[in-house]
This record gives sequence, structure tokens and C-alpha cells, in this order.
Amino acid sequence: MLTLLYEMAKLYRIRSQCSLGKPTIKGTRLSVDHIVGLLAQGWSDEQILENYPRLNQDHLKAIFSFLYECMQDGMLIGSFTKTV
Repeated sequence: MLTLLYEMAKLYRIRSQCSLGKPTIKGTRLSVDHIVGLLAQGWSDEQILENYPRLNQDHLKAIFSFLYECMQDGMLIGSFTKTV
């Protein structure tokens, strides 16, 4: 499992000079939260890959890997505890 996470981590990066320091897909200016937003809106993997031809299935796996790491580190907990 850790090897898979390490391999997926090679496909995204965090750079302060690009996308306001948000994690981006390596080799693009697409932020992880943009792609996650598309998924939240109901886009399928196929629709994303069709509309963003520089991405492939490994990039999407890397996004899920990143989100998993954030959840393990407790970085996303605050988002789920907000009351509506």
C-alpha cells in the first residue's frame, strides 16, 4: 500500500508560485481541488479524461491517493465537522 501511495505521489505537487500553493497535477496547471470539484458535480472519470487530454487514469488515482493521505493526517476533518 505504501509503495502505491509513493508512486501516486509522483504525479502531483505543491508549488507556492502556481495555483496559490494548491496541490496541482504534475505537468499541468490543474489543481487537485478543481478535479475533485468536477467529480463532486457528477463528472465521470471518462468525462474528465475526455475534457482534459493531458490527464490519464494514473493522475486520477494520484488525486485519490492525495485525498487519502490528507484524511489520514487529519487535514480534511474540519471540512466534515461544519454544521449546516
